Amino acid sequence: MSLSGIVLALISFSLGGGYLKRSLKEDFRLSDIPLGVAIGALLWAIFWVGDKVAVWMFPFAEGQIGTIYAMRDGTSWTLIGLLLFLVVGPAEEIFWRGYVQHSLGEKFSPTIAFLATTAIYTLVHIWSLNFMLLVAAAVAGGLWGLMYRLWPKRLWALVISHAVWDMAVFVLFPI
Repeated sequence: MSLSGIVLALISFSLGGGYLKRSLKEDFRLSDIPLGVAIGALLWAIFWVGDKVAVWMFPFAEGQIGTIYAMRDGTSWTLIGLLLFLVVGPAEEIFWRGYVQHSLGEKFSPTIAFLATTAIYTLVHIWSLNFMLLVAAAVAGGLWGLMYRLWPKRLWALVISHAVWDMAVFVLFPI
């Protein structure tokens, strides 16, 4: 995941023109830190509730959620945390919202860009054949995409949010 994240971020910077570099360099505000932490915490809470509902609704949910967490087995939690917080989360936001959703928004309406990016972000997880992972990608990608749709100059808040959520849900407070 870290390697693909780095590759996607590099592609974003090379194809994204000056917008992405300028956005990350000039659009940071100190208020992005608490906003990003709050969005990450809200998303963790949504997933906590979603876990309870999914296990109640779908007999297979607990097993599929377990396979997502099993991917971290045998790897140092410190290493996982650092890679998720510093590489994977930020790289995914740079690519999906900062490049894909922004680029689609230049060609189509911001709403179409949001919907298309969320759908594609969800569908790239289909290789897992894990319904619960697809739902998780749709929920998380949908929230981050909506935030970017509402606040396109707040990419930093989303980068922080994704990093915080990854760290919370996979390392600090697994569901």
